[in-house]
Amino acid sequence: MCGIVGIQSRGQPIACERLIAAMRSLSHRGPDGEGHWLAADERTGLAHTRLSIIDLDTGAQPIANEDETIRIVVNGEFYGFEAIRCDLEKKGHQFRTRSDAEIALHLYEEYGTACLTYLRGEFAFVLWDANRRRLFAARDRFGIKPLYYAERSEALYLASEAKALLAAGVPAAWDEDAVFQILFACVAQDRSVFRGVRQIPPGHFLLSYESGGVELQRYWDADYPVAEANGAHATDPRASLEQVRHLLEESVRLRMRADVPVGCLLSGGLDSSVALGIASSQGARPMNAYTISFDNADYDESIWARQSAEFNGANLEVISAADGELAEHFVESVRQGEIVQYNAHGTARYLLSRAVRRSGYKTVLAGEGADELFAGYGFCRSAVLRGSNGSSSAMRRRMQVAWRLIRPATKEQATIGKVSPWLARASRVMELPEWLVQSLASRMNLLQSVISFDVAGQIRARDPYRQLYDSLDATSRIRGREPAKQLIYLWLKTMFPGYILTADRADMAHGVEVRLPFLDHVLFEHVRDIPIRTLAFGGENKYLLREAAAPFISDVIRARPKKPLMAPPFTSRPKGKLLGVIQDVLRSKSMSAVPFFDHAAMSRLADGAHSRNGNGEASVDPLLIMAASLSILQENYRL
Repeated sequence: MCGIVGIQSRGQPIACERLIAAMRSLSHRGPDGEGHWLAADERTGLAHTRLSIIDLDTGAQPIANEDETIRIVVNGEFYGFEAIRCDLEKKGHQFRTRSDAEIALHLYEEYGTACLTYLRGEFAFVLWDANRRRLFAARDRFGIKPLYYAERSEALYLASEAKALLAAGVPAAWDEDAVFQILFACVAQDRSVFRGVRQIPPGHFLLSYESGGVELQRYWDADYPVAEANGAHATDPRASLEQVRHLLEESVRLRMRADVPVGCLLSGGLDSSVALGIASSQGARPMNAYTISFDNADYDESIWARQSAEFNGANLEVISAADGELAEHFVESVRQGEIVQYNAHGTARYLLSRAVRRSGYKTVLAGEGADELFAGYGFCRSAVLRGSNGSSSAMRRRMQVAWRLIRPATKEQATIGKVSPWLARASRVMELPEWLVQSLASRMNLLQSVISFDVAGQIRARDPYRQLYDSLDATSRIRGREPAKQLIYLWLKTMFPGYILTADRADMAHGVEVRLPFLDHVLFEHVRDIPIRTLAFGGENKYLLREAAAPFISDVIRARPKKPLMAPPFTSRPKGKLLGVIQDVLRSKSMSAVPFFDHAAMSRLADGAHSRNGNGEASVDPLLIMAASLSILQENYRL
């Protein structure tokens, strides 16, 4: 896990000081070392800040091949690299380091861009091929590791974080279209809040030639089977248990490979408890685990984390994320994250990773990805239940959809339709849960009460949800799939990489590498073919995971219902410190420069935030945190 930078110029030589400035802006991602390289013609440059996890002595980057015609900088980890290295050495490749990163360079020498097929892990890299005069950059299949890029003045810039592109000379300005979508939780996998700064989508690579032109190509996708083909699989979960358990154990084992100790982030829920349980079963010494404690009993899961740690004989450190701690670190966590936050859980994660690093650890496992793998999200619960009761015939499914569409719209669906006719129709076709439809309608009403005149005009002119869906070109990839898997596919292309996985920035702000065993593509490709009625056998949420992981978790954790990790609502404390910080941010001079809100309306909302809670309306917390995030980004990046 590191910070990487790449610059390719088709015009003027690259100023070395800009390459170095971009590199130094990522020093938090790689506090253990730095290195840069500039080509003799000064038109290609690579830079790297290093977090030493594997090969502590010889793994400095950029790394060159034998004749120095290819160079690479890598962020992340390649698992099972020893066997790949052995095969490459048999083919005559000579290695300069003992690091996992170097295999990508030699795989590219051997197979070109098809090298990505052989890479297993979470990664982003930038490679310069002097013979072909092209730059090759890629991002892992799920988007665990970030990779931003921008084109400006005949130059291409790439980096692990947007701040490095700005440090290299890319001008800072709002991408107003992207922010418009983000306000409605339409988070695209390839956008950022910065104009002209995009992300290489998960499962894609980028090619850029000196002669000009940048192209993106997809090398991997979720590729869920169509429902008819899916129906051919056995429905008895016992047929799947052993293989799923084996792949889970393998995925954790691969992610325990490091030349430094590996710990575990623990929420007290099923997913992180499974990761801890399997890792503990494979280790010779007790694991170190870390959990967050909130000062609100309805949101604090530390008691469950203690139970899980005790069951596995792990050492547990509980980190306070009380109102005061969240208030003290909210601004910095948003600045580091470079995204619009929806909840203070981003700040809690920032505090958690800070404690991990202070304890002497810089590598931990975590449980993200299990809900995507085993259909555990509440938003697809009704689709999961329908699928768990057996697959309907195609004719019956079409009749069910037709009936939903001819029924009168509910009040909430009509409210949603004012912003997004497409989403209102989709909510009926997919039969989204009533609680979700009500929540969406209430939040849309609240948001429209404070948006600026210009944003209101965009709503009338464009449907943000249809706009996002069309950008995915997803119809052919979800048509005919099980309804729950359609929803998960869309989630994998939007909020998951665009928001959930941006926890990378909170972790790497302190130089902490988080490894996600559920997001292993070999495991994923096996589980994606298992029908929903097996994953949720008998209608039980994540039944297959609970059963496959049963030897590694307690009965208490096995029986716990899903509960998302969320920070408590800060507006419930009329004199709370976090509420005070956010109100101060929303009254600041920087907020007045943010172009997306009616500032008088936003001030009234912030001042009366506490009194609005509990009257049946949507909580104002997410909206106030979104607005405060934009103000902080405005202040720090002079947008």
